[in-house]
Parts: sequence; structure tokens; C-alpha cells
Amino acid sequence: MGMGNEFDYKCGLSEDLQTVAFEELREDENVRSQALEQFRSWILKHPSIKRCRTDPIFLLRFLRTKKFSLPMAQEMLERYLTIRQLYSDWFQNLDINDPDMEAIIDNGYIVPLLEKDEQGRQVILTCAGRFDPYKYTSAQMVRAHSLVSEVLMDDEENQIRGYTHVNDESGLTMGHVSAFSLTDIRNLLRWIQSSTPMRHKQTHFTNIPNYATKVIDFALSLLNDKLRARIMVHTSIEDLKEAINPKILPKEYGGSVPLADMIAVFKKKLREKRDEIKALDDMYIEVSPKDTCSSVSDGLCGISGSFRKLEVD
Repeated sequence: MGMGNEFDYKCGLSEDLQTVAFEELREDENVRSQALEQFRSWILKHPSIKRCRTDPIFLLRFLRTKKFSLPMAQEMLERYLTIRQLYSDWFQNLDINDPDMEAIIDNGYIVPLLEKDEQGRQVILTCAGRFDPYKYTSAQMVRAHSLVSEVLMDDEENQIRGYTHVNDESGLTMGHVSAFSLTDIRNLLRWIQSSTPMRHKQTHFTNIPNYATKVIDFALSLLNDKLRARIMVHTSIEDLKEAINPKILPKEYGGSVPLADMIAVFKKKLREKRDEIKALDDMYIEVSPKDTCSSVSDGLCGISGSFRKLEVD
């Protein structure tokens, strides 16, 4: 948030990455420096944005996600800042020293894999069965996802190549499912689609228990076509291995590195970035009452009940 040389972007991208950035995102030195300059001056003049990071790496999260369309990147930043405030129990106080947060990470509910996939993408693995829905809340579950995202989003290779998600739903119980209201689910999916500066390239689900298929179908129906087309459902881990190289998975899934080792490496990174992540809570946008109202209800009047309704055939 300070001023100074942090604003001179030093391109440390490999040639390979620069090529991907140019081919997929239209990014080159000229486009990048102009966009950064315009984006920064727009933030500084913005009537509602009072405090915001304006360093290149942060702004590039949005520019790269939106392929250097400045208006779209600006809109996404507004949404990102707004939603962090409206749903502060989902997006703020992301702290690895919070004992519950640390326990959720220790249990291996969500972990970025150490090696990239064949496309050079960061893979994020979640294991529903490793989250105890009776001990922790749905807000804590979302916070764990937010924490992982924030740690990864400033990595330029991730910004350019995007992410692959692998969700192992074995051990998913009604306890997990009924923790979220339908409104929560809608708001979460809107956040993933329109407020998070991450290029979601592929999402794999495996081992979905029968009673949860309706819930997953409901969630998928809310996604835009582009994201829905990137989702693959696998019946088993064996089936998943056709799509993801098993070598990069934890030992428990047929890879070589035990999950515990992956968690330990990730926790080291969480500790290194702890202050940076906590500092995100200093960002501030003035949210008008109409935003608060529309983003929460958004045509959801009356659909707040939980998933119990979906259990009946």
C-alpha cells in the first residue's frame, strides 16, 4: 500500500510463461505497463475505494484473470473488495495461527499439491472426509479455501497458467451438506465466478456419494457455461488418474509424497506470508446499502432453506 519502487514491475517470467501470457492473455510489456498505470490511477481516484493494494502483482491478479480487459478487471476488483467486507467471516482474519484454521489445514482438508500438472498448473486438492462438520462451521470451511487462494494468487505462474481443482468427496456427509443454506451456495458460486481473480481451468470431482449428487447438480446448474464445461465428474480415483497424473497426487492416492509432507511444506509458506495475508484486511471500500441488499438477496427471496429439500426424489 506504500508508494515507491514497488511499482516498477520487473518481469521475472520465463520465456515459456511469457509466450503463454501473450497467446492466452494478450499480455506483453507494453500492454502490461499501460494497464498497470491506468488501473492504479483509477484506484487512486475511485470515490469508494479508500484503501487498496496497488502493487503490480496484486493488480495483475485481476488483469490476467480478465485477459487485460481493464474495465472487467476494475469491476472484478470492486467485487472482490466488496465481498471481502460483506462476508467478512468468509474472507477476513485468514490466519494460520488461528488454532481452528491450523487444525483444518493439519487435517488435510485442503492442500495445494507440490508438483504442477501436465499443463504446468497448480493443483488444489480437497478431501471432504477430512473436514469435521460437527466440530467446525461452514464459515471456517470457506475461510480455509480463502486462505489457500490468497496464498497462491500472488504467484505469477499461477496467475498465468491457472488452477486445477481435485475434489475427493468420499466421506461427504449430510453434516457437510446441511451446513450451507441455498443462499450460501449461490453467494459462494457467485464469488468464485465473478469476484475471485483466479483462472479456474479444470475441476475434477471423484467419489461423490449418491445422496450428494443432487446437491452437486444444483451447484453446477448455477455456474456459467464456461466453468461448467471445465468440470469433470469421475466415479473413482482410478478414473481420476486418467485425467491427472497420479505421480503428483499424495501417496495416499497413489503418488509418492505423503499428504502430511505436502501439508508441512504448505504451512511453511502460510507462515511466511502470514503478515501479508493479514494486511489484506486493511483494504477498504465504502459499500452502499443497496449493494448489501442486492448481493444478499439477488432474487433469492424466500429460498433460504437448507438442502433438506433436495434429499427427496
